[in-house]
Amino acid sequence: MNTATQRDPAPAGSHFVDFQTRPAQYRHWQVKTEGPVATIAMDVSENDTFAPGYELKLNSYDLGVDIELYDVLQRMRFEHPEVGAVILTSAKERVFCAGANIKMLGRSTHAHKVNFCKFTNETRNSIEDASEFSGQTYLCAVNGPCAGGGYELALACEEIMMVDDGSTTVSLPELPLLGVLPGTGGLTRLADKRHVRRDRADFFCTIEEGIRGQRAVDWGLVDAVCPASTFDAAVLERAHAAAASSDRPSDARAVPLTPLQRRFTDDAVAYRYVTVDIDRALRTATITIATPDEPVPPADTLTTLGDSWWALALARELDDAILHLRTNEDEIGTWLFKTIGDINYVMETDSVLCGNSSDWFVREVRLYLKRVLKRLDVSSRTLIAAIGPGSCFGGTLLDIALACDQIFMLDGEYEGDPRAPAGIRLSPMNFGPLPMVNGLSRLASRFLHRPAAIDELVQRIGESLDAAAADDAGLVTFTPDDIDWDEEIRIVLEARASYSPDALTGMEANLRFAGPETMESKIFSRLSAWQNWIFQRPNAVGDKGALVLYGSGSRPDYNKQRI
Repeated sequence: MNTATQRDPAPAGSHFVDFQTRPAQYRHWQVKTEGPVATIAMDVSENDTFAPGYELKLNSYDLGVDIELYDVLQRMRFEHPEVGAVILTSAKERVFCAGANIKMLGRSTHAHKVNFCKFTNETRNSIEDASEFSGQTYLCAVNGPCAGGGYELALACEEIMMVDDGSTTVSLPELPLLGVLPGTGGLTRLADKRHVRRDRADFFCTIEEGIRGQRAVDWGLVDAVCPASTFDAAVLERAHAAAASSDRPSDARAVPLTPLQRRFTDDAVAYRYVTVDIDRALRTATITIATPDEPVPPADTLTTLGDSWWALALARELDDAILHLRTNEDEIGTWLFKTIGDINYVMETDSVLCGNSSDWFVREVRLYLKRVLKRLDVSSRTLIAAIGPGSCFGGTLLDIALACDQIFMLDGEYEGDPRAPAGIRLSPMNFGPLPMVNGLSRLASRFLHRPAAIDELVQRIGESLDAAAADDAGLVTFTPDDIDWDEEIRIVLEARASYSPDALTGMEANLRFAGPETMESKIFSRLSAWQNWIFQRPNAVGDKGALVLYGSGSRPDYNKQRI
């Protein structure tokens, strides 16, 4: 176990993105709680931009704004168990949100645009996850013009109420104005979530001015409109009604999210239970997860332990490590996962997670683990698991291996090695609580349309499986012996480093998400693929592209080919 105890600052540099923040550092959001209802108000500071060269006017946002929002959402779940409804609105007069800042997008690298859209998608999905599973319903109060990414933020909420003042509209003007698509799920949510008719959605997405008033209600773009004089009261009444149906406890002990303990060096990041070591020649990051040395704490002490409880600490550390590698180490194309520690500790923790699912705090930790593993699934990286001596790939940690593109497991042990031989174990956490974006468990995706295989694996929950048994059960890819182990790992890492990263990303994404499509999988496959392509096309980002020329007074010059 890594024992770094001080919170070292993140590396300096204009290109480094730190996803850690806290309320005292917020520049763009106001948060207020009153009993069971909280209000998150967008109040973007124009000059506090993530990078120079633009201003965040009209509550437009960049990555810095969304990093704060993600932190708000996490704290709302853990630090406010009493809150059953959250109102998302604007603190500015006569504007809700103008969406992602266009000048920022026009100046950004392709990689930044894609990572920005992916992170904002994940943040909006976490809003929906809270509404569906946490008993914390999000309501959007559109109190001014709401365009592009602003409307996509509203669409992530369960209900949208809009002021009827003659000027407030909702719109998705990306196609006519910028030559791109709504980047955070707007098209998918119109059709799949709000069931807007295709012809109406088509018209709506090809006009700049948007739709207001009763027509927005009739078309399903919003749920209700209210005059300005009664708008605030109507929103609050609806929020209290939503909170009344929540099962979140009104008197539970809050769990503060304290600053992560982490230490950066040139080629490594060390947390308490997660370490990342980078081999730049192999373009590989080795991510090692450790268990604690102490016994598993009793369930009735977990809220007292708070974010020091291993399950929550692991979720937070792995979340930060994934975001760091994905954004700051974009040439590190392979992530090699290892574990070290006591597999019994993992299995006992899983028992706590499964046996106390009605407890609000345990539920939130399970949901957080689910979201982190989904973030792993949709990361554009090769994922390899190495299950060797002394590893603890059981239950929840086994799901990390199951998320990988290939799994290596040592057959046997090294002579004189005092560590326990390589073994894996299944737990109930592998059979539903940690679904992928396609709605299936990683086992169900692995054994698609083979329910008998899943039934057989259920019977083996808790059984210690060595390499031969794991291979026979279809749970691992290769089982080298001690003579070939290092060589086979080296070969796969070198091979991945030699392939085209673009082709690998396309191949991996196609193979990972077998089975049904969901709204979430469409956002991360169909939308991401098309937007990724469009962001490289000259019609959007060329010298005469719409995204580059927006606001200049010059009209874009489109290549008219349909290809």
